[in-house]
Amino acid sequence: MTTKPSGQFSFVEALLPQGLGRSGRLDRLSSLVKWYRFEKILARLRSPTGPGRPAYNSLVMFKALLLQSLYGLSDNELEEALADRLSFRRFVGLTLEETVPDHTTLNRFRNLLVEAGLLEKLFGELDHQLDKAGLILRRGTMLDATVIETAAARPPSGAAHEAGDAGDPDAGFTRRQGKPGSSYGYKAHVGVDQGSGLIRRVRTTAANVNDTVEADHLICGDEGAVLADAAYHTKARELSLRQRGIKPRLMRRANKHHPRLPARLKQFNQLIARQRFAVETTFATLKNRLCAIRYRGLAKAAGQVLIAAMAFNMRRWVTLAT
Repeated sequence: MTTKPSGQFSFVEALLPQGLGRSGRLDRLSSLVKWYRFEKILARLRSPTGPGRPAYNSLVMFKALLLQSLYGLSDNELEEALADRLSFRRFVGLTLEETVPDHTTLNRFRNLLVEAGLLEKLFGELDHQLDKAGLILRRGTMLDATVIETAAARPPSGAAHEAGDAGDPDAGFTRRQGKPGSSYGYKAHVGVDQGSGLIRRVRTTAANVNDTVEADHLICGDEGAVLADAAYHTKARELSLRQRGIKPRLMRRANKHHPRLPARLKQFNQLIARQRFAVETTFATLKNRLCAIRYRGLAKAAGQVLIAAMAFNMRRWVTLAT
């Protein structure tokens, strides 16, 4: 299949009434991002069927996956939206004459990105662009995690569960504190830039992995402080942060040696809780677009979370630049 270079539109499209097929937010995003830098990374991608590039322009496909996360669409819904919405076509760079990639093509492209390990590089490039735009403040990194249930496999039960016969062998069960029942799926561990609300680090694990396990991977090293709830506090982590010149703003909890927190630590916790409010906003928005893991296996789940984090940061970029 041959296509026109991304972003070139036909004579017929040039005659469309002004504003038709446009979305202010998507147009703004298109103008903010240096897409050619993503295209250089995507140039490393090769088709699994032989030498050469995939049939569709890789940047077109990458932008389509970003739209999927921005609007919370399934692969089938994304295919339909690309066919029906002029603003979507314009954003990804498909002309009216071009056919849209079907849901299986979109799925294969996502798998290619995962297998090639390019999503981490694409996320890093976006972080670089956000930093160059002066949006990353580095006052602090706020740590948190959220459980995302899987829609790709039914949770095992009874004998099957005891035998380890899981619908998705990489997913896990967890109980949410203060809520009845359990959840089955994955957990997104996120480090959020204090002040901007941008996601700087993201890791994905099975849902039953403790929050504190991934904490050190979420610390960038250039922030002024690390803010987190009591689940992340250990004496070793506190000492390590101090040695690196990073203020440990880790909430404290009572233990068997100190069953009641002193007043100063209660006040300390309250101050951190108020500062961490922004991370809750980040998660609320992220989970609204990432309502369920749609694919089996940790690698694909992590890929979905990374794309969602990039889409979130791009959406946030438009807001901060307005």
